Amino acid sequence: MRVAKAALMVAVAVLGLATGGHAQLQSGFYKGKCGANDVEAVVQSVVRARFARDAPIVAHLLRMQFHECAVNVRAIAKLASSVSSDRRQSRASDVVLPPPENTAAQSVAFFGKLGLSPFDTVLLLGAHTVGVTHCSVIKNSRLYKYGGRVGATDPALDPYYAFVYKTWVCPNTAASDNNVVFLDDQWSTLRVDNNYYKLLQRHRGVLSADQNLYGDGSTRWIVDLLANSDLFHSLFPQALIKLGEVNVLTGAQGEIRKVCSKFN
Repeated sequence: MRVAKAALMVAVAVLGLATGGHAQLQSGFYKGKCGANDVEAVVQSVVRARFARDAPIVAHLLRMQFHECAVNVRAIAKLASSVSSDRRQSRASDVVLPPPENTAAQSVAFFGKLGLSPFDTVLLLGAHTVGVTHCSVIKNSRLYKYGGRVGATDPALDPYYAFVYKTWVCPNTAASDNNVVFLDDQWSTLRVDNNYYKLLQRHRGVLSADQNLYGDGSTRWIVDLLANSDLFHSLFPQALIKLGEVNVLTGAQGEIRKVCSKFN
């Protein structure tokens, strides 16, 4: 039931249904504008039905929101002129996500450019509670070539976990590159919970960007707070809504497409 509620919470956050806020978003904006259908209720029912047969949809929805809200970050970072990007377009090349090797300071700076706080940063990276990656992402950075040294393993990674990854999950062969690595414990990978933070406390974060949150004093206290309380369940949805308010086009800045695949 908790995961089902989480799926619905993610769906609402993806829609950006904040009440008020600086982005002028409004809950119920589409009510009465699509015939008799309540768009928010329709989306919730579709997500609920999809979750019943495909629980990993939670991770997919979270990733979709990160992609949508990170559009044009590159342009912002480089102070590009508004002429350089068509505000009606959504291109994969415009999406910049935090690299998996980020330090805590780099992750905080990335989300800071979106108007989000360090606390929001640690909350949002908690989305990895339902995520996966592949061996190719961690083999060089953490297992076999840490710091550019051949054969070196990241000392911040729990030695037992490093042994398990090297022996069974990500052996040092090209054939293992596409093997799936769960970012949370496998028993918890379909649950939106705070186990992700508990893993960081035990030096079992999979990505460097995750574990670095615990290695930096400025973010460690946030990890400890979320790991040792139930605050994640109430604060994570709020962080998602704040992310959903990033760079939202209002008024005449964009358009609501009648056909999603083309301009009006």
